[in-house]
Amino acid sequence: MAAKLNLDKLDLQIIDAMVADAEISYAELGKKLFVSGGTIHVRIKKLEESGIVKGKKLNVDLKQLGYDITAFVGIYLEKSSLYDNVAKELTSIPQIVRLNYITGNYSMFIEIVCKDISDLRYVLHDALQKIKGIERTETFISLEEGFNRSIQVS
Repeated sequence: MAAKLNLDKLDLQIIDAMVADAEISYAELGKKLFVSGGTIHVRIKKLEESGIVKGKKLNVDLKQLGYDITAFVGIYLEKSSLYDNVAKELTSIPQIVRLNYITGNYSMFIEIVCKDISDLRYVLHDALQKIKGIERTETFISLEEGFNRSIQVS
């Protein structure tokens, strides 16, 4: 990652616009922000090189693809010093889509997306319980996602 970048108002406006619609063309975004498409291209490249922009993702409705269960799991570690080892092991479980190292009752909090209850059972019973350093877990099944958004940076 490059040195910390000084962001100006245009950089923040570009980030906000691209978060809202990553498919917007650089030319269209340039018109919207009163600069050239080339300027947008250079700024996006600079944001990518600095590590602020980490690629562009397709937003997919996983339920329509058959992924019916989203669950959150609080993980208690035997010792907090085991975080790095456990985190590395968790990356090998494809159903885990997010991991956070947190304060509070748990040491870690993960988000799991599964096709069905049997897939969730596999992750909870077979995959997680085999990882050395996990003392115990507490699972929360999501009934509905009310909203999911990014913050506005400008």
